[in-house]
Amino acid sequence: MDQALFDFDHIVITPWKLIGYLGTLLFTARWFVQAWATKRKRRTHLPMAFWWLSIVGSLLTLSYFIWGKNDSVGILQNAFPAFVAVYNIIVEMRHRKERAAEEAAARQTPAA
Repeated sequence: MDQALFDFDHIVITPWKLIGYLGTLLFTARWFVQAWATKRKRRTHLPMAFWWLSIVGSLLTLSYFIWGKNDSVGILQNAFPAFVAVYNIIVEMRHRKERAAEEAAARQTPAA
């Protein structure tokens, strides 16, 4: 995976760099998703797509820094956001499950 795919004026592109670029693109795209959701709702909002883009982007970039470049700074820089995004998805899933249970209980309770 370290073989050059392209060489543009001394800039060598390897498969690992493509993985790193894709991770960076996805991690950056989350801010466009967040801005679109905020504009749509007319208030600050972080949709689930923001967190999924964070996880996938972080993991792709993290894999580049682990296996493609072996850079401890990049590893630390990209590992933490992935953990935060996973935590936020878990919290959101719990909230949705609780809300669904409350709505189901409300439907089963006879009206007074």
